[in-house]
Amino acid sequence: MEYEAEGWGKGELIFEDGLLAWHDLPRYPFRDRGATASHPLAERMVAYFAGSRDSFADVELDRDWCTEFQRSALAAMREIPYGETASYGEVAALAGYVNAQRAVGTVCAGNRFGLIVPCHRVVAAESLGSYGSLGVEYKRRLLELEGVSL
Repeated sequence: MEYEAEGWGKGELIFEDGLLAWHDLPRYPFRDRGATASHPLAERMVAYFAGSRDSFADVELDRDWCTEFQRSALAAMREIPYGETASYGEVAALAGYVNAQRAVGTVCAGNRFGLIVPCHRVVAAESLGSYGSLGVEYKRRLLELEGVSL
């Protein structure tokens, strides 16, 4: 189902068996697949992009595809509070895999859950780090929305 966040574009939520399986962050230009839908999580997403704080901690995820490391890294990222950041190395340590910062970067690059697993809060030790196909400016914009300036 699609949702539209003013000033951000259209995003998409995909559910399987009641669990969130995928979240495409809103963007312009967007693939218009029809009318936007109303769903409680979509409404929370729209509110987040309008400035509302939400941890999304209660959202259950389809993680059947994950390795144990990926599960641990996703869980560690979900613990990074709104408005704060952690380095790839810090996330690796929190996940119980010291010195696996590059592997955490790989998990971030393949993150299926947009804001639910807030990989935009994961930064390089001395820079902002990358943000996949959406780019560094999108990451910076998300962090600025949360009051973080780097």
